[in-house]
Amino acid sequence: NCIMKYEIEKNDLYYIITPKEEKIDSVLAPSLKADLITYEVEGAKNIILDLKNVKFMDSSGLSAMLVGNRTFREKNSSFIICHVSEHINKILNISKLDTVLDIIPTRQEAIDSIQLDEIEKGMN
Repeated sequence: NCIMKYEIEKNDLYYIITPKEEKIDSVLAPSLKADLITYEVEGAKNIILDLKNVKFMDSSGLSAMLVGNRTFREKNSSFIICHVSEHINKILNISKLDTVLDIIPTRQEAIDSIQLDEIEKGMN
């Protein structure tokens, strides 16, 4: 089984996961899927998946992101994807997953979105 390489930034509010891979396909996707579930178990509050290095993704990569999305949404947390390449954007459009997944252009906007969400949760 291939292990995916990442840069990971962790804090109390979110984990930012930046894959250091150019493509996420059936070889690497299982590793991403397993890791996202592990982070949830480990106590990550929200996830930002930064795809700035990823140029290509196939359906197994999309499936891994959907698992992450479901895992975090189920506990009322954010699962945000940023820096989506043109190719990945196209697949997300075609598969209509752009309506399911939370896609935000930049890392900073993703962080802002999580911080706003947490403030709103705190007010309720």
